[in-house]
Amino acid sequence: FPVYILPGRLLYSFFSQSTKAALKSIRQNSAMIKKVYVPKYLYPLSSVLFNYVIFLISLIVLAMVSVILGVKPTFYLLQAPIALILILIMSYGCGMILATIGVFFRDMEYLWSVALMLIMYMCAIFYQPEKLLDSSFCWLLKLNPLYCIIDIFRAAVFGRGMNMHYFLYALGFSIVTIIVGLYLFIKKQDEFILQI
Repeated sequence: FPVYILPGRLLYSFFSQSTKAALKSIRQNSAMIKKVYVPKYLYPLSSVLFNYVIFLISLIVLAMVSVILGVKPTFYLLQAPIALILILIMSYGCGMILATIGVFFRDMEYLWSVALMLIMYMCAIFYQPEKLLDSSFCWLLKLNPLYCIIDIFRAAVFGRGMNMHYFLYALGFSIVTIIVGLYLFIKKQDEFILQI
């Protein structure tokens, strides 16, 4: 069970911390933005990458717990990088959208904290979703791309093939998110200086 919980907890924590940091990144660096020209997209990118490095280091704990509890690595572990790349793309895309909105709408920081709480319960971190997937609430999990990524990573850890529907949905969502995030950010970045 600890090996079941840890992948979900680690992936969700990374998504949560990185998007929160990206949301604040422009306003927190307002003094530097006003004085020195640095491409503005680097601020949310550095926030996400900083949290990503910490997340990758924390995977060592997962590996140790897996070894101690006898969860042996299999060929399916090669699927793990797919989940790791998807979560990075999706986090940066969401971070760009949030960073843009956060400049113009200061309360977004508090609203996103509430949204993250709802997302956490829709990720099946602390419970096994089999019963929920058989119920009328299954669409809640299947619509959550973060749950799909967590499921892909869990499949890699426990030695089973990933769900291709989850993979395609998470991939599509991640690509759309990063395209929308970059478009919004680039379109609005010249107005940041007036708001910060």
